[in-house]
Amino acid sequence: MESYEFLLTLAIILLSTKVFGLLTERVHLPQVVGAILAGVILGPSCLGLLEQTDFLTKASEIGVIMLMFIAGLDTDLKEIKKTGLAACLIAVMGVFVPIIMCGSVYWLFFADKWDFTTVIRGIFVGVVFAATSVSITVETLNEMGRLKSKVGTTLLSAAIIDDIIGIVVLSIVSGMGGAQAVSPIVVIAQILLFFVFTVVVGFGAYYLFKLVSKKHGRSRRIAIWALAFCFIMSFCAEKFFGVADITGAFFAGVILCNLSKSRQFVAKKMTVASYMVFTPIFFASIGIKTNLRSITGEIIIFAGVLLIAAVISKIIGCGLAARITKMSARESLSVGVGMVARGEVALMVAQKGIDAGCIAPEIFPAIVFVVILAALLTPGLLKLTFSDRKNKPELNITSQEITD
Repeated sequence: MESYEFLLTLAIILLSTKVFGLLTERVHLPQVVGAILAGVILGPSCLGLLEQTDFLTKASEIGVIMLMFIAGLDTDLKEIKKTGLAACLIAVMGVFVPIIMCGSVYWLFFADKWDFTTVIRGIFVGVVFAATSVSITVETLNEMGRLKSKVGTTLLSAAIIDDIIGIVVLSIVSGMGGAQAVSPIVVIAQILLFFVFTVVVGFGAYYLFKLVSKKHGRSRRIAIWALAFCFIMSFCAEKFFGVADITGAFFAGVILCNLSKSRQFVAKKMTVASYMVFTPIFFASIGIKTNLRSITGEIIIFAGVLLIAAVISKIIGCGLAARITKMSARESLSVGVGMVARGEVALMVAQKGIDAGCIAPEIFPAIVFVVILAALLTPGLLKLTFSDRKNKPELNITSQEITD
């Protein structure tokens, strides 16, 4: 007899994540934190009402893919061109300094022997903290009227490039360290072939969607075709090139991000579909997998040291890069602090690490804790860097317009 318990599970997740999200928003915390807390409290760590099932695993995977597709759609290539070399250098330093520092923290605590698996696991922990969540920084800069400042525009572009580099590094590391690990040369060859495939398919898909958008720029059919294209790119990335499916989803969004007539419409439709069902399942699943009962004193100390490394690595890496590009000392500090926040992308990478066996389940709670705390620390630190400046009025953009 067919079981319908997944419907009850789905209802519990949707209701609980929304309630906890609203509660955390009340105390000025991101709703993502509330969704994760819902999974922790209702999962095996506390009440035991929810457990990870095949349904939740597949639904959360769809949630990850849709989130990355939306991130790709929101990529502003014109903004990247405008800030140019400065944003690229900040992004590169913002990826590789955290990989080295956060990876070193893992090796310090857990490297009993130096073998290939240990090295890959350390690098993967570093990759988790290479990603930047710019949404929190954007909200803070907008409140202070600094979103359109030199620091604000540089941060936006650097965060986008940061995510692109991070996703490519993720694909390389997961290919070398997954259950079906292959040699670094093969992985790099697969990545290069994937990019050739993406460029060829991208040109064809872009012009096809451009033609369609002239007639059906705000029709539901273009949103459906865009989502289908996202899933096809995700499938091809994983199946034929051994690249993470979220990489295919992200570049599917990047391919379509320049469709002036229909990009915002598609992004809105994707956001509604994702945040109504699949995204809450993804974040709740992270909470369910975060088993607090496995936390030991060593894990708590590891989380504290990892948090320090996660914060300092972005400030040093991105701040130094900004200084090299002739930004002032205060502007460089603001850029470094603005890149500290981690969020959805970091959690997605951590999830991929668990799935690929590159992150040990016992340290997963520490990683989630550090990601959340880094996001919470950023607004206060960023305001401190602007504290002695006169707040010149600028054109403010609402958070709704940003997400649109």
